[in-house]
Amino acid sequence: MSVSQNNIALTERLKNIRLLVLDVDGVMTDGGLTIGDDGQEYKTFHAHDGLGMKLLKATGVNLAIITGRTSEVVKKRAESTGVAHFYQGAEDKLAALQDLIKLSGLEAAQCAFMGDDVVDLPPMLNCGLAIAVPDSPDLLLKHAHYVTQKKGGRGAVREVCELIMQAQGTFDGQMARFLTQASISN
Repeated sequence: MSVSQNNIALTERLKNIRLLVLDVDGVMTDGGLTIGDDGQEYKTFHAHDGLGMKLLKATGVNLAIITGRTSEVVKKRAESTGVAHFYQGAEDKLAALQDLIKLSGLEAAQCAFMGDDVVDLPPMLNCGLAIAVPDSPDLLLKHAHYVTQKKGGRGAVREVCELIMQAQGTFDGQMARFLTQASISN
């Protein structure tokens, strides 16, 4: 398949997305786990990713998180970015995705799953768009429809949000309000 055919196929997949499902560690964060002496877990999220998630949600594409870990800080991040569906402590991410698809009334082809490790492979293989970050294991990269240019926790989620908006023709509308505000203040 030529590059242009690959781009056309990717664009068609992106146009169909109504739900973006994200893993956390290694996707929304850089994968580092910081745990204090008191057992408290700390995570660092990228501000660009958060705004990208809010902008995508404003276009009518819903957001979900499926993560194997349990963390209060991730719950707070989900709430602050408008994540509609939040599954934590999900040992079987495919079962969580299937539950989410059934709950949302969507078809698997309308869902994208973004992961970074082999535990994310089952849900990635059972959705319309499988997305990996560049430092994922080779097996994941081999099965991804799209590999982000940016690393997890470093703008990868924003990159995907913008790709979806661009394919669906909503990106310019989301950016227009910022351009309008900029022209008013000049």
